[in-house]
Amino acid sequence: MHVAALQTATPTPVPGIGPEAVAAYWPALVRAGWFLAGFIAVVVVGWFVVEPLVGRAINRRNRNNPTLQEALSRYLRLFVVVVAFFVAAGTAGYADFIGDSALVIAAGTLAIGVAGQTVIGSIVSGLVLVVDPEFNVGNYIEWAGGEGTVQSITLRVTRVLTPDGELITVPNTVLTGQEITRPYGRKRQRIVERVGLSYEADLTEALDHLTAVAAEVDGIESEPTPKAYVDEFGSDAVILRAHYWVGDPRRRDVFSLRSAYARALKTRLDDAGITISPASKRELEGRIEVADADEQK
Repeated sequence: MHVAALQTATPTPVPGIGPEAVAAYWPALVRAGWFLAGFIAVVVVGWFVVEPLVGRAINRRNRNNPTLQEALSRYLRLFVVVVAFFVAAGTAGYADFIGDSALVIAAGTLAIGVAGQTVIGSIVSGLVLVVDPEFNVGNYIEWAGGEGTVQSITLRVTRVLTPDGELITVPNTVLTGQEITRPYGRKRQRIVERVGLSYEADLTEALDHLTAVAAEVDGIESEPTPKAYVDEFGSDAVILRAHYWVGDPRRRDVFSLRSAYARALKTRLDDAGITISPASKRELEGRIEVADADEQK
């Protein structure tokens, strides 16, 4: 006969609520408190101290560019949150966990970098342009793809108003990856005019006329002094060029001023008997044959 032994299951004791339970969870609570304190501290400093300082610095250089200010605020706050997380994790003693997850973080960073390579490159280029003291809204610039006045600088693109009145969008990587020319300095724009004269013309007198007209036209700066040069000897004419400067090109119609200069120069050279861009002379040689009507039949 087998005697079955009855076993009574002993229930697992449920920890009660008291000093002992609080003591058991106290290290975790302390860590959570340090994490929360570190996170809040970094966010407060970043959002309410760093962001206003950076915003004022950007606003001084780009007063008419709210798009850039809004984008910069958004990206800066996101950066502050990321920094706050890692600072809080280190403060709370979660550095080991972060270190164990370094491979995952590295893989994620690599994936994001490959997927957003163009966008990230444009953003970095935009930050480079923003902090460049020689590149500002209102500057007249020239690059390999065109020229115009900078209207706004965002983190991804720069908007430029061309001399034809077209507003074009240029990726920031284009402007940071090639040479940019500023044909004027310190609120002055240099204008270059070219004119062709006959080889029989008195070049010294013609050069004097080019500079004298620039001094007479209203709107052309007296400093720097207008200059005139012999540019090249063409096949049919001698090419002269005149340099003069316009102050604050953003508020002045450059085309109207160039037109006024051209009209005044044409009148002055005509009065002096100097021919502008004479007609090309060509000698034609050849032979004309007339076929007999009977042969054509």
